[in-house]
Amino acid sequence: MPLRSRPLARPATPERRAFSVAVFCRNAGALLLVKHRRLGTWLPVGGEIEPGETPLEAARRELREETGLEGAFPGGLGVDGTPPGLVGYEEHLAGSKGLHLNFAFVADVASRTLVACDEWEAARWVTGSDLASVECPRNVRELALLALAAPRS
Repeated sequence: MPLRSRPLARPATPERRAFSVAVFCRNAGALLLVKHRRLGTWLPVGGEIEPGETPLEAARRELREETGLEGAFPGGLGVDGTPPGLVGYEEHLAGSKGLHLNFAFVADVASRTLVACDEWEAARWVTGSDLASVECPRNVRELALLALAAPRS
């Protein structure tokens, strides 16, 4: 009796897809994570890319809007043409916001003084050894380690 192959079941793809950025702010060997108000977990600052923006422009804007900080995005982290500061790319489901196609950046900041933002309820600076105890998604922990290891700007 011949075996019949069945097509592999594919998970439903969300209809809404959005490009987004995550910015790992780096200062004196530590990274900034914020407790996201809506999601209740520790994340880097970031958000969706607006129409007409490049990922790097969105990263600069999100960093400024959510922290009040300006960052230096180090170059030379990828192949020729890679935006400065880009340390990774990942995709994740974002609830009603659909699938986020997320560009992760590292930015060196000169200060740890933050301007409060209504998108987060707490902020903390973490080192690589702190990350194991931080309640955050696995991909955040992995990208944070890449950001900490990236050459300085």
